Formats: sequence, C-alpha cells, structure tokens
Amino acid sequence: MKKVLKLTLVVAMLVSCTSIFAQKLGRINSQEVVMAMPETKEMQTSLMAVQKDWEENLEAINVEFNTKLQEFQKGLNTMTDAVRQIKEKELNDLRTRGNELQQMAQQDLAKKEQELMTPIIEKAQAAIKTVSKAGGYTAIFETGSLVYFDEATMTDITPLVKKELGITETAAAN
Repeated sequence: MKKVLKLTLVVAMLVSCTSIFAQKLGRINSQEVVMAMPETKEMQTSLMAVQKDWEENLEAINVEFNTKLQEFQKGLNTMTDAVRQIKEKELNDLRTRGNELQQMAQQDLAKKEQELMTPIIEKAQAAIKTVSKAGGYTAIFETGSLVYFDEATMTDITPLVKKELGITETAAAN
C-alpha cells in the first residue's frame, strides 16, 4: 500500500512539473510599441502646442519684468524711498507671478500628457491582451525589466502587437 501511495505521489509531482514547464511565456517592449503608435505622435504634437502657449505667456511676463527692471535701474538714483519700495514690490510681484505661472504650466502639461497618454496605453494593453490570448501565452513580461531570459523559451510578441495595431515598420520609422 505504501508503494502505491509513493508511486502516486511521484506521478502527481511529475505531472505538475511538466504542466509548469509547458507554460508559454512571452516578452514585449511596450515602450517601443507605444512610441510607434501614430496616436503618440499626435499626442506629442498636441502637447507641443499647449507648451508653446505656456511659453508665450511666460515670455510675456519675462519681457514685462525685464522692462520694469531696466526702468527701475535707470531711475534708481532719482527715486524717493517710497517710489523705490513700490517699484521693488512690483518687480517682486512680477517675479512671483512668473514662478507661479511656470508651476501651473508644469502641472498643466503633466496633466495633459496623462490625459492624452491614457487612451494610447489602454489601446496598446488591449492589443497585448488580444495577441497574448490568441497565442495562448500564460504570461507576458516587459523586456526592459528582465535581467535575464532565454530567448528560445520566451517569444518576443512586440512585432505581433504592432501588427495587431496596424503599425508597419515604415510607419514606426516615421
């Protein structure tokens, strides 16, 4: 009876080990996929337009600050203390306004990038999921986070995902 139990355990262990090794694993460079998507180029163009608007606003404040600073420096010797204090306050207020505008610009750009990038990432993830299910993969790993992998046992699905998204090599190069 003990031999039968031992034999059953050995067979069960062998079956479970072979099922673990029979898993199909893949890898992907999702950053490459996302950067090759035409939506990413559109997103970058939109962000550049928003950034340009912020830069124009910041430049206007810088020009105003520099003009007032030059006027302040020219008339410094002839100003009364009260006028000097008012002018210094104006300059400090302009500098503060410029710093606040720069912070707002950074926050707005980060928010806009997140807003525009989310649907792109979701589309890429959906394509990865579709390819993974169609290929019968158990797990897909990000190529950049792997320290080592055996290329023979981990299929690169990046080209398959690009194909699923309709990205050709010529489109990716542009």
